[in-house]
Amino acid sequence: MNCSTTGLQTFTPRTDNTWDAAAVRHLHRRLGYGANLPEIAAALERSPEQEATQLLETAAAQPLPPAPRWANWNEDRFLNAGQDAFAAYRESMDQLLDLGITYGVREKIVFFWHDHFATRYETHNCPSYHHQYFDVLTRNAFGNFRTLVKEVTVTPAMLYFLNGFENRRDKPNENYARELFELFTLGENNGYTQEDIREASRALTGWNGYTSYGGPIEWKDNSFDDGLKTVFGRTGSYDTNGLIDVLFEARGAQIADFVCRKLYRAFVNPTADEAIVEALAATLLQHGFELLPVMRQLFTSAHFFDRANRGVLVKSPVELMLSFLRQGEFGDFENRREWGFWGIASLGQQPGEPPDVAGWPGNRAWINSNRLTLRWEFLDGFGWAVHDNNQRTYPDWAIRLTGNSTDPAEVTRAIIDFFLPQGLSHESAYQEATAVLKGEIPENYFANGKWSLSWDSASWQIYLLLRHLIRLPEFQLC
Repeated sequence: MNCSTTGLQTFTPRTDNTWDAAAVRHLHRRLGYGANLPEIAAALERSPEQEATQLLETAAAQPLPPAPRWANWNEDRFLNAGQDAFAAYRESMDQLLDLGITYGVREKIVFFWHDHFATRYETHNCPSYHHQYFDVLTRNAFGNFRTLVKEVTVTPAMLYFLNGFENRRDKPNENYARELFELFTLGENNGYTQEDIREASRALTGWNGYTSYGGPIEWKDNSFDDGLKTVFGRTGSYDTNGLIDVLFEARGAQIADFVCRKLYRAFVNPTADEAIVEALAATLLQHGFELLPVMRQLFTSAHFFDRANRGVLVKSPVELMLSFLRQGEFGDFENRREWGFWGIASLGQQPGEPPDVAGWPGNRAWINSNRLTLRWEFLDGFGWAVHDNNQRTYPDWAIRLTGNSTDPAEVTRAIIDFFLPQGLSHESAYQEATAVLKGEIPENYFANGKWSLSWDSASWQIYLLLRHLIRLPEFQLC
């Protein structure tokens, strides 16, 4: 259910919905992987519109990550260099997760597009194909959606995953044409027929020039069906680019609605607000399918900041891990990459390996009885590793968070409200959590003010509180 009542006008803080640390955390939590304390302080010096715009424009202008040495290697180059292919794939995915911790906005959007234009590494097992696919997603993450569709269509990863490299004039394959309409641009049974799929598959022929595993998949004139095709009632000798142009010209309204609805459900609320989606789609059409104006309109809006839209999405495994590390500035520790990668994989979100062409189901599908327990155990391990690595990490962070409070109830409330999008609904829940923080320390040390976050026990106490916190239903929400 969507209970928000506001529209897409620019968010103006009011007495019942202020621009405060909680609002900053909401913006950063949804648009990226959360805000740390210095970022929250800096954001409060700006207006909500300035902060959201800066996050988007900074992310859009970021230089591309450096390409790995193997970015364009074929199988022979990998073998001659003694480079393990799986290790190279892991290198690229670790880089994406590392960047998510250090900044995160672009990486959050890239992951959204990876889920939307789903491909699976295990289909081709080629790190260079995998890198080239993510390079396209990264370069176009905030750009033109039509361009993104064109470029993704002919990446070797996609040509492999949906059989495009097998699609020839003498042996057409309809797989990619069907998913192009159903999953990538229009939505299921929305504005196309089976005949449109058949004709579109003919336009998509020609990408069969294949000389070595891992090498480029190039265009071949002699495998392209250069005959006339009729798609959406329009006839021409369309190739891939021509088909996609016709798709956007003939079905632009449906595409805009489909993409904006998916953006809305991923970043705002799982239940779409029809009026908001319609307005966003109009903006996308008005700007010729440029994505940044739509994102700017959405993330600066009163609707996005509406309190009814906070804490209504379930964190993905990637969000669960990266937001914990990023928000708390909990840094690196031994085996974090190895542990983190396989941890989120066990929770159902191995980067580069969505379950199928529809991507990850997301939201409530992340939670079942088995995975909920695994989520607890996963963050238990991360929380312990932070404590074990440096027993001043938690207390020093809590000192900055609370102004070095010596009141255990105040420390507990600050930590809870920092991590939970809406805090806790009952005072008794805060009291229970405070008891966890106090642990076995005699009450008189708290009553007379002798206890402080400088005590040797403080790291262990905060770890116990975090263990309690991550088991609360509210912690799973974003």
